Parts: sequence; C-alpha cells; structure tokens
Amino acid sequence: MTDDTQLRTPPALPARWVDARPLVGIGTAGWFVAWITLLIVDRSTAWLWVSLAGWVLGFGGFAVIYWQRSAARRGVRGAQQV
Repeated sequence: MTDDTQLRTPPALPARWVDARPLVGIGTAGWFVAWITLLIVDRSTAWLWVSLAGWVLGFGGFAVIYWQRSAARRGVRGAQQV
C-alpha cells in the first residue's frame, strides 16, 4: 500500500508539446500572409494594421522564446526548462 501523503511528480511532457516555436511560427506566417493579402486587396481597412501588429508581435514571441531558452542554458533559476 502506498502512502498518500507523498507527492508524486507528474511525468514530463513530450518535447513536441512543450516547444512553442512551431506554433509561433505558424501564427506569425499566417499574420504575414494576411498582411500581404490586405496590402494588395484593400489598403484602407483597419485589418491591415491588425495583421501588421500580429506579424510584428509574432517576432516578439520568437524573442521571448529565445530569451527563455538562453536563460535556461545559463542556468537561471526562474527560467522555464524545456
């Protein structure tokens, strides 16, 4: 019989579920395609600026991922481990 007071650590997630780079890449590419499409079709719409903001924020997402990975490599205690 096991002791229920001991905390068990959950198993590690598969690497493909933890890595956010493909998701951020697909989102960034999607916003870029939307921006290019709106740039060609209709330059006066507010969606042009929304898609541009999504594209630029996607690069910000890549910067955050790079920052977290470099902090994890340096051994910073608060960095997310992958």
